[in-house]
Amino acid sequence: MKRSTLRKTVLTLTALAAGVAGVVTGTPAQASPTAASTSGTHCETGAKLVPTCGVLWGAAAGGFTGKPRDVEHRNWEQLSGRTATIFHTYHKGDEKFPTDAEIRMARDSAHPRVLLMNWRVEYGSTWAGVAAGREDRRIDAFAARLKSKFNEKFFLVLNHEPEDDVRPAANSGMTAKDFAASFRHVIKRLRADGVSNAVSVIGYMGNEKWMAQSWWKDLYPGNDVVDWIGLDSYVSSEKNYYHAGVFKDLLDRKAKGSTQGWYDWATKNHPGKPIMVAEWGAYHRVGKVVDKSAQFNSVLPELARRPAIKAIVYFDTKKDLFGDRDISIDSSAASLKSFRKLAANPLFNVAVR
Repeated sequence: MKRSTLRKTVLTLTALAAGVAGVVTGTPAQASPTAASTSGTHCETGAKLVPTCGVLWGAAAGGFTGKPRDVEHRNWEQLSGRTATIFHTYHKGDEKFPTDAEIRMARDSAHPRVLLMNWRVEYGSTWAGVAAGREDRRIDAFAARLKSKFNEKFFLVLNHEPEDDVRPAANSGMTAKDFAASFRHVIKRLRADGVSNAVSVIGYMGNEKWMAQSWWKDLYPGNDVVDWIGLDSYVSSEKNYYHAGVFKDLLDRKAKGSTQGWYDWATKNHPGKPIMVAEWGAYHRVGKVVDKSAQFNSVLPELARRPAIKAIVYFDTKKDLFGDRDISIDSSAASLKSFRKLAANPLFNVAVR
């Protein structure tokens, strides 16, 4: 998460109504995510990990704590009451990943998970450098590791939230067009190396400031190399605080003077592309006690209205990067109760295949 700062389901009307109402009929803590929903419809991941019905449920837990991500993820599952099918991790440069711990999480026979891995390929270099082939050794090493250790499908995000890394100067090597060229090069290089299990995701920040930039449209790398469109976006549970709102507000941010929000932009300009809310959360300032129930209770109705959203991934941390925002689900007893009710919904019963 950065500071400046998500389905066309085949559910019966009964299941959809239950989702909107937030009926608690989901799986208990650590229950297998392969269970069919109460509608009798069996939902599972298909081509490009798009669920045949329902919505994939995931988490990035323990951010900025320094604790092992796999341990924090399991602890969060116990706290929230559901296996988080998407396991979100972050890597950069020459780091060797997926790590052994990440692979074990994906291959947990009782609770299989899909890895969602962010990779800053350009770390120590520039996007232009990556696009020019100067980090091909790094890309090829990653491909070799995948082919020797990990053949399961996984989500790959390249330099998530690129907006505030853009340097518009033509010779910076970090322009929006440089990002798009870098993204294209990495995906095409991986494919040429024989990697067929990487499902590519572009991860936008979804902030009004950046959407208003003249170069924002240049970030998109092209439909042929983008499998999913991702969004990292948050709302404040404190009234009259920065980005106060509910779930729809983090989807509908728009540049000043524009009438088109982020979700509408994505579905209009890239119809058919599944959308992942790759990071989302409700925050308040550290030290305050604020009920986040309004934010958590608003999720299901919005998912019912927005069928392009196929996955949501909560970013949980007691303190954000700057140490002043609490995005945890258990910052109050009422908040945790509401979140557990959301997590229990059968909409998220999607099997990993």
